[in-house]
Amino acid sequence: MAMKVYAMTGGATGIGAALRQQLADAGHRVISVDIREGDIIADLSTAAGRETALTGVRELAADGLDGFIACAGLPPVAPVQLIASVNYFAAVEMAAGLKDLVGMRRGTVLLVASNSAPMIENDHPFVQSCLAADEQATLASLADLNGQSVYAGSKRALTVWMRRNVVAWAKAGVRLNAVAPGITLTPLTAQVFADPELGDVMRQFGESVPWGEAAQPGQIANVMRFMLSEEADFVCGSVFFVDGGSDAMLRSDQF
Repeated sequence: MAMKVYAMTGGATGIGAALRQQLADAGHRVISVDIREGDIIADLSTAAGRETALTGVRELAADGLDGFIACAGLPPVAPVQLIASVNYFAAVEMAAGLKDLVGMRRGTVLLVASNSAPMIENDHPFVQSCLAADEQATLASLADLNGQSVYAGSKRALTVWMRRNVVAWAKAGVRLNAVAPGITLTPLTAQVFADPELGDVMRQFGESVPWGEAAQPGQIANVMRFMLSEEADFVCGSVFFVDGGSDAMLRSDQF
């Protein structure tokens, strides 16, 4: 298999680290963007950080990308403004900013949604505000929302954004998809388990997974690696739930 070139955000820990290692073990080159360690250090919650990340990736991958993976994300216990900025606005801006490089190689942009995305409706004002693409107005509207609502809403908006752009991006040579993990044992999830308000709820949700347990990062990365591969070269606009059956348990008649 020929070496491919991928760029990703959030490659230092959790699902991102597992995917980065799998791709590297397969002989591919991975350009990692993260706030603390990686090929490019950038704070994606800020405009300056996104510009640093985009410029850095473009310098390191001038000949094109086989894929871009937006793994950077924050959990429900983070400040709500940061959740919205990183989980939605940074993911969209990074994907759009690298679309042409991925198109050069008829590659894939893979977003990380969540099986919590269906838990909030499309017509929720926060979701609609994200989709309206006014980040400052969105951040100013979050005062009355809790972290879980903003987390789920950011993932809902990201999934809708993905679906809305599939046709145009496919015509530009880019497969656009999303993976929707369930509860996964990562350092960020550990922060939620430690939270006095959300910890017990998350533990109970993890215990309810039909397959029997929370996921390991590598189990999510396995599916993401397939979605990036040539074997998935006709997959466009899919939201791939990797959650041990939790979404089907909660929404058995919807798909």
